[in-house]
Amino acid sequence: MADVTPMLIGSDAVTTDEVSVVCSPYDGREVGRVPVGTEAHIDAAVAAAVTRRDAGPLPAWQRAEILDAAAMRLAARHEEFAQRITAEAAKPIATARVEVSRAVDTFRFSAAIARTLTGETIPLDASAAGEHKLGFVMRVPIGVVAAISPFNFPVNLVVHKLGPAIAAGCPVVLKPASATPLSALALAGMLLDECGLPAGWLNVVTTGGSTANHLVEHPDVAMITFTGSPPVGWGIRAKVPHKRVGLELGNNAPLIVEPSADLELVAAKAAFAATSFAGQSCISVQRVFVHSSVAADFVELLAARVGELVVGDPADDATQVSALINPGETERVNTWIEQAVAEGAIVAAGGGKGVDGLLRPTVLSGVRPEMEVCRTEVFGPVVGVQAYDELSEALRLANDSRYGLQAGIFTADLDAAMLAARTLDYGGVMINEVPTWRADQMPYGGLRDSGNTREGPAWAAREMTEERLVVIHSSSL
Repeated sequence: MADVTPMLIGSDAVTTDEVSVVCSPYDGREVGRVPVGTEAHIDAAVAAAVTRRDAGPLPAWQRAEILDAAAMRLAARHEEFAQRITAEAAKPIATARVEVSRAVDTFRFSAAIARTLTGETIPLDASAAGEHKLGFVMRVPIGVVAAISPFNFPVNLVVHKLGPAIAAGCPVVLKPASATPLSALALAGMLLDECGLPAGWLNVVTTGGSTANHLVEHPDVAMITFTGSPPVGWGIRAKVPHKRVGLELGNNAPLIVEPSADLELVAAKAAFAATSFAGQSCISVQRVFVHSSVAADFVELLAARVGELVVGDPADDATQVSALINPGETERVNTWIEQAVAEGAIVAAGGGKGVDGLLRPTVLSGVRPEMEVCRTEVFGPVVGVQAYDELSEALRLANDSRYGLQAGIFTADLDAAMLAARTLDYGGVMINEVPTWRADQMPYGGLRDSGNTREGPAWAAREMTEERLVVIHSSSL
């Protein structure tokens, strides 16, 4: 039997009689075990965080040094963390290495915001009532943050929650995804054991989703930061309307391809952006709108690129696409492909499962907006292509979505690019880039069912603070 990786509550490493087995989505082998936490464990974790909150935040310089140390230690343990991601998430090792490198950057950007997070002065003497008064706004930690992270980026999206919280001076109770808890526990152990973060500032409880409701509703939790599906995210928001809730949710990312675009370049980028980590990214390219004059050529190029992708063992350096997170998700996505074909879509590449049981990356042409593979987030290696005649039509189709995270357009026409920037109703618009592109320091977030906030250390850290006005009266002012 594999050793159990304990939860971290205050200064204690906690195990339980009941354990959850973490298995590889690729071959089902056991890769680790974690305790099954209860509401009592959540209470203990929140209590440890409250104790730290009441003692006051660490000085900004110390928070920054801890985050700098975390960046250095993660970089030094780069391959170890990449291998852990691959084992528990079936993310191809080359892609897992990129994720760890990004997480190093996220720690670095968090350290920078720890050093520069500040308020502003208020010109009170701009009115007669404010004469002899000095006003300024302080940013103070909001309190205990409950962080609920997803399976698809088990290192970097955990860092996107922990880094800003540490920078802002907020203690954290982390509930990692049940499918990928090992990376989060390893990160927490690194921060506590190797980077100087005092016990209690970060607590990790491994528990199921229903038990996690106790964390969401806990009266001593001031803020919840959640990344995951829209139904769960908005359900959290409805449960605690009096709390600050940051949501980063789903998308069915559109990409517009104008006739002036370099079709070979776009096909290469779109093939990777639609299938990286088997399409299990909320900004994975899903809907491609191509001008009718070049649509046939583009579908041929995209299908050829997707058909060349190496599907297999995530531990193999050559592998580009591997298993979805569980067999149920594989069956769901495969069913959606079959439904689209039954409704008139054409399989230009892939389709179905191989003898290894892995879903083949799939290109569908002739899709329509009402198909499930278009109107709902697929979260699988599937991309649908639809032709258009006028850019206005493509922009309308791209906006015809309950999601609004990121969109993209490829064009050599500056007017078309700026029209898209003004018209596409999304949190981010990528021009001559796929909507899957992200830099970890940028404001990242969406509209409608895609969420209500912006990630990126500078923006997330502000969300984790309250603004406090201070007014000083002095006759010498």
